[in-house]
Amino acid sequence: MTKDEALDRLRQLARAQAFGRHVGSDRLIQAGLDALLADVDAPSLALLAGLGRREEHEARELFDHVVDELGLGFEVPADPTAARWALAHWLAAQIVDGSLDPATGADLIWVEAASELGYPNRL
Repeated sequence: MTKDEALDRLRQLARAQAFGRHVGSDRLIQAGLDALLADVDAPSLALLAGLGRREEHEARELFDHVVDELGLGFEVPADPTAARWALAHWLAAQIVDGSLDPATGADLIWVEAASELGYPNRL
């Protein structure tokens, strides 16, 4: 994994969490380990990457520190309509880049964004 790929993975996990998605501690720790091995530099990264099974409860807090240290944070818009559009765009981008199955992504957009937006034609 390249440094850019590792940073993108951290960014995607941070965005998933911001949108209220459950991201398991194991995925956060693995992303930290992958980033560390790809020479990403952040003060809390080694702590995240080195967490053992008994320390998984610390992963979210350490992940948040890593994201802040790297400037990868994402804040969901406060306006509910803007937030739903941001979610739809994020899901669509994942479909395009191949990280989300098209059928699953379309279903998520329909259920979690379009329904809340009144099923606009643009979606």
